[in-house]
Amino acid sequence: MSKKNLTCIVCPNGCRLEASFQEELELRVEEITGHLCEKGPTWAEQELTHPVRTIVSSILVEGGDLPLVSVRTDAPIPKNAGFDVMKEIKAATWRAPVSIGQILIENPAGVPCNIVATRNVVPAGT
Repeated sequence: MSKKNLTCIVCPNGCRLEASFQEELELRVEEITGHLCEKGPTWAEQELTHPVRTIVSSILVEGGDLPLVSVRTDAPIPKNAGFDVMKEIKAATWRAPVSIGQILIENPAGVPCNIVATRNVVPAGT
């Protein structure tokens, strides 16, 4: 049986977790200790078996009152897809106006999520 130490990021406690697991054909979590709330074990198991992340970044805006618009994924994505999604975000530009919630990139890098604006950008001079 293997062990791994993790710091939980679900709540402000930041619990130091210890996960015991077996790696046979697939990873199987046996026990998780060190949590102060019940969210910790669920997060730790997901982090060990299928880690996901939410991407937060910005996209260049042409002709806007701001040069960038803040964006994020509308769903968590597999951790190993993050760099490919970021490549598409960094290559993108958008023409003002941009509205909060507007989808700017659909399925970046083939990942089932959208890149959405988290801020309004109006055309320059308005």
